Amino acid sequence: MSNAVSLLAWTSLLRAVATPSTTPASVPASAPVGQPPAQLVGAALSTDRPYQRLRHLTDHIGPRLAGSVGLETAVKWALAELAADHLESVRADPVAVPHWVRGEERARLLQPMARPLPVLGLGGTIGTPPGGITAPVVGVRSMAELPALGDRARGAIVLFNCAMPPELPPFDAYDKAYDCRSDSASAAAKLGAQAVLVRSLTTRSLQTLHTGTLWYDDKVKQIPATSVTIEDAELIQRALDRGEPVRVQLELGARRLPDARSANVIAEWRGRERPDEIVLIGAHLDSWDVGTGAQDNGSGVVVAMEVVGVLQRQGLRPRRTVRVVLFTNEENGMKGAYDYFKQHGAEHHVAVIEIDRGAGRPTGWSVDGSPGTLARVQELAGPLLSIGADRVEAGFAGVDVIPLTRAGVAGLELEADASHYFDVHHCAADTFEKVDRRDLALQTAAATALVWQLAESVDPLPPGVRKKTDQE
Repeated sequence: MSNAVSLLAWTSLLRAVATPSTTPASVPASAPVGQPPAQLVGAALSTDRPYQRLRHLTDHIGPRLAGSVGLETAVKWALAELAADHLESVRADPVAVPHWVRGEERARLLQPMARPLPVLGLGGTIGTPPGGITAPVVGVRSMAELPALGDRARGAIVLFNCAMPPELPPFDAYDKAYDCRSDSASAAAKLGAQAVLVRSLTTRSLQTLHTGTLWYDDKVKQIPATSVTIEDAELIQRALDRGEPVRVQLELGARRLPDARSANVIAEWRGRERPDEIVLIGAHLDSWDVGTGAQDNGSGVVVAMEVVGVLQRQGLRPRRTVRVVLFTNEENGMKGAYDYFKQHGAEHHVAVIEIDRGAGRPTGWSVDGSPGTLARVQELAGPLLSIGADRVEAGFAGVDVIPLTRAGVAGLELEADASHYFDVHHCAADTFEKVDRRDLALQTAAATALVWQLAESVDPLPPGVRKKTDQE
């Protein structure tokens, strides 16, 4: 979004789309006693709205990287949709976000054979100097191997051929290789490298390129960083293992523009008895600039949007407020998460839920909290056995709720079958047809039933555990 978009523009937009929320749908003053989650599961499974909304978001709006027209359009769309659903306090909280533009990218393998080398710049990378970089390649299979390169890295391009261990569960395997993408450029720059090539983080590949954020160390010179396919990483690795010289020519047109204005989209279904107690359900509206962000995180967006719709159609207004938050800039900055905490962190959040594990069949919940939090969620998730979403384990609650869970708010993330998630993660193949209609409906059912119980139960969810920050 252009920097010219001002707070006044967002306010005018909100007035234009939020008018319907001033006449909310009629709801009973109190909820039926003992309302069974099974009724909500059935109601959620009977609607196709999330699937149709996802089709529009991906096929008509498309990629939604921070600073892009696509994200600006998605914010306006989400505001209009939530207002039309008669949610309350529909608004756009302005957020300044990084504006990185990919530009043209090309590379060529010069030795041991001459041919084009497909590349996809990592998010936030700098571009190459005019004329590009031509240099010998040296390689490592992990960050731990990097120091052993010593002087061989000086003036070279370093290949990080770090595989996601196929024997581990998908997200555990991703975590094992993540630092090769996020920290590789600065680590190699400390040894005098000119650029880095990073093996795409996926366990399956048909010459598929995967992007994702890298983080530069402010104290180290910035160097360009790009992904290569698994197949090309292995090709280069075999040549290096044979002792053959490898040379690559690399040109990246990436550039960083001044911060752009975006927004977190927020809407509420006010609690009938304890409106100041908040159960937050959220997802991130932005995506990478390749693919259309169907799994990451369009599916989570439409599930979060639909939860209140199901409650409304069942005539249910819970004791506590349910707040829907569609965060901006999760992918390359977390500015939406930090700005939300800055503006709303002092409010009484009793639970925060993120939906950001892809569109697979729901399997249960990952809980960031105290032992009491975990035990209570296990109890509340029991009725979800019928749809296989009752497994509850201690773990991570999601990127966008990190500031809140660090502050001691109980956090939950909906877990889903991730067997094929990393096939399309952060790549051009993350598109609508990969999403199964039934699985998306099951996610909506699981989220709606648990949100209802968290917002309606007489006793609030036990709090999480406050964690020290880097500044403490």
